[in-house]
Amino acid sequence: MQRIRLRYTKRGRLRFTSHRDFQRAFERALRRAEVPMAYSAGFTPHPKVSYANAAPTGTGSEAEYLEIALTERRDPEALRALLDESLPDDLDVIDAVEAHTSGLADRLQASVWELRLDGVAVADAERAVAAFLAAEEVPVERQTKKGIRTFDARAAVADLQAGACEADRPGAGACAILRLVVRHLTPAVRPDDVLSGLRATADLAPPVPAAVTRLAQGLLDEETGAVTDPLAPDRDAAATAAPPTAAGLTAATQAPPAGGGAADGAA
Repeated sequence: MQRIRLRYTKRGRLRFTSHRDFQRAFERALRRAEVPMAYSAGFTPHPKVSYANAAPTGTGSEAEYLEIALTERRDPEALRALLDESLPDDLDVIDAVEAHTSGLADRLQASVWELRLDGVAVADAERAVAAFLAAEEVPVERQTKKGIRTFDARAAVADLQAGACEADRPGAGACAILRLVVRHLTPAVRPDDVLSGLRATADLAPPVPAAVTRLAQGLLDEETGAVTDPLAPDRDAAATAAPPTAAGLTAATQAPPAGGGAADGAA
């Protein structure tokens, strides 16, 4: 059985699709692309697809991950292209590797988020960020299935910075960008929880809902705050395990033995 790990995106209007909507679209794409899927056992077999830490409905993402199990071997890049062609626009499969390691979900330790705050001046955003980071604890409330739950939004934030929006909209008014690195803790802290924390600590209240996009997720370097590619260990393992090329084999057979050469022949 071969396992393939995929990175996909949710862009544009399709960021409003739920995770269940994406599951249905992806399973249709598997059938259209005639992927030789492995299926679970039991009375209701289903394709073996493992989804990892899906983004909340309403947020865009450049870094969603899943793993599929195949009954026949396929080239990861060719499979990626087939699936990408079979999915709707704005649901794009942008990377694929064969799984050579375990624990993909365990490597998703943190996410990098971008929050676009239209109607908010950069100076106001910077003051709010400074107040949030200076607080030892920022309690926020969220409605859950079990009722209102209170938790600390500050503890999950590894980095938070404010900057100016790019001039991509003619005649646009004030606009600030927040770049946010959030650890994946329990309970999970989402970008809207951080916005609630900014409102509580600095009375920052954007006049329109923030446009939220996940830019990356993966391993977190606590010293630098960088979030690294979770598929890199599979690429490294594949490169290490790759068989020698034909050119390498030819060179090895023609090479003289160690310590030998012309001098040995003369002796």
